[in-house]
Amino acid sequence: MSRPPSFVPPPGVRAYRLATARGDFAVLDAAPTAPPRGTALLLPGFTGSKEDFIALHEPLAAAGYRTVAVDGRGQYETPGPPDDETPYAQAELAHDVLTQAAALDAPVHLVGHSLGGQIARAAVLLDPTPFRSLTLMSSGPAQVSVPQQQRVKLLRDALAVMSMADVWEAIQAMEPPEPPEESTPSNPDSADLDSGDLDAGLDDRADLRRRWLANSPAQLIATGRQLCTEPDRVPELAAVPLPMHVISGDRDDAWPLPLLDDMAVRLDARRTVVRGAEHSPNTDRPQDTAKALARFWDDCPPPA
Repeated sequence: MSRPPSFVPPPGVRAYRLATARGDFAVLDAAPTAPPRGTALLLPGFTGSKEDFIALHEPLAAAGYRTVAVDGRGQYETPGPPDDETPYAQAELAHDVLTQAAALDAPVHLVGHSLGGQIARAAVLLDPTPFRSLTLMSSGPAQVSVPQQQRVKLLRDALAVMSMADVWEAIQAMEPPEPPEESTPSNPDSADLDSGDLDAGLDDRADLRRRWLANSPAQLIATGRQLCTEPDRVPELAAVPLPMHVISGDRDDAWPLPLLDDMAVRLDARRTVVRGAEHSPNTDRPQDTAKALARFWDDCPPPA
């Protein structure tokens, strides 16, 4: 399995703050290097950030797609209140996505990884018109698996009584010894206190710590609760007339593959399984993931 990328964007990827009607959001924006075919908005998952999509930008640019990966409110380089959970209610985060799409001259292809998929689904259910398609990447029909719920609860409990720095140190202390380089797992910062396989981290330990400390504790607590209580909204989503895509690795501890397979059937969605990838095909197998995304987008109807 490939190692995750660093925090360094490849050439041609621009970092800036996207101005929207609901505030500014930190983004990584890659222009197409082939004849333009559309724009995609990429939403990261729990404990993740826009950097989790770094390895997708170049292959998708070569396929003609502009890709804009965003830090959500309270994630990494997009600030948010540290103590107030109200701005991180799912509906609030979904409204943020609608304004991000508007700022990118919608309609856009929407991709949500893990927690980002639940937020993307909520945005589409509020208003599907800013979107050309919806891709749910390693994001299931309802709450995460029981083992992941236990991990998230442990993290939320720790955040309630410890500082972000202390939680980080506890995570590192609980982490098992690193395996040899050739067998390094896709998520080097996972641990019992962390979100485990919910979202792959990146491989520079100093950058991982910097990202962790920049997250809003209230955002992590609120969105962690959402992961553990999300209802099954697949019937609502199936009624939305958008092309849909369910993509995952061939192993996933957050939502078992049969759940993802069944969700794709219920949505009449395209189903892609990226071989050799786990919960984050965007970092485990970025080239294969980019090819699957581009093929799906190529088959979507042009904007009206």
